[in-house]
Amino acid sequence: MPQTWLIVGPPGCGKTNWIRETLLKHQGSCAYLRLDGCSHEGLEAGINAGIDRNWLSDQIPRLQDLSNASVSPLPSSEDCLALIEAQQFRFPSIADSDRIDPRIQQQLDRLNLKPDKTLHFGRDSELPKQDTLDFTQLEAWHLNLRDSVWDPSSLSSFWFELVNGAYGDVYRAKALMNLPDGRSFFCNWMVSQEGSQFLPLETVEPPTGRPTRCSHLVVQGKALDQVGIQNTISDCLLADEVLEMQQAQLRQQQPDLQLN
Repeated sequence: MPQTWLIVGPPGCGKTNWIRETLLKHQGSCAYLRLDGCSHEGLEAGINAGIDRNWLSDQIPRLQDLSNASVSPLPSSEDCLALIEAQQFRFPSIADSDRIDPRIQQQLDRLNLKPDKTLHFGRDSELPKQDTLDFTQLEAWHLNLRDSVWDPSSLSSFWFELVNGAYGDVYRAKALMNLPDGRSFFCNWMVSQEGSQFLPLETVEPPTGRPTRCSHLVVQGKALDQVGIQNTISDCLLADEVLEMQQAQLRQQQPDLQLN
C-alpha cells in the first residue's frame, strides 16, 4: 500500500539529499512536499522558497508535487512513496518520540496527509548524522531572484565571499541561480562540509530573455549583513541590454537552438 514518511531535522543536515537518493532508488510512483519549518526562541527557520521542490522535480521528472494534496490527493498505486520534509531544530524526547510538532501537524491536517512514520535527523539510526548540528542561535534571510540572471564570474565571487564570512557568520546557504545561457544551478553550502555544491539543473531554457522559473537565495547564520548581501547581488545581476548582447552571441553560435 502507499507509504507516507515525514522527514525532519535541523538546517543543512541532509534532508533533501537523502530524500533525492531515496526517491531515485524507489521503483514505483513518488511524491514530495516541503512544509514550512518551525522556529524556536533564538532559532529562525529558513523560508520555504521552493528551492528544494524545484530541484527535486528537475532531478525526478515523475515526482508528484503534494503542495495541493487536499485537492489532488496521493496516487493510489500500491507502490507510491511520499516523502514530506520539514525543518525542525529539536526532536521530541523519548517519551514523546511519536509526537509531531503541533505547527507541522496543523499543516499536515490542512492537506489531509497522515504520515505512516516520522524520521528525525540526529535521532533515527537509518538517517546519516555527520551534518546534524545543534544550533544555539540562528537568524534567517532570503531574497527572491525570479527573473534575475547572474554574470557567471560574479556569481562565483559572490558565493565565495558569502560562505567565507564577508557578510556575517553564514552557517547555511542554498539557492537556485540563473545564468545567461539558459542554465540554472542549485548552489548548496553547509558549515560542516568542506566545500559548496554547484549542481546544474537538467532543464535548460533557450537564451531568449529572462527565465521565469524559481530563483531564490536562503541564508542562515549570525550577524548577517543583509544590506551588504543585497547590494553585492545587485552589482552581479545582468541588465537587460547586457543580457540580450550575451544571449544574441549564444544564438549566433548555436543557430539550431530551439527558440520557441
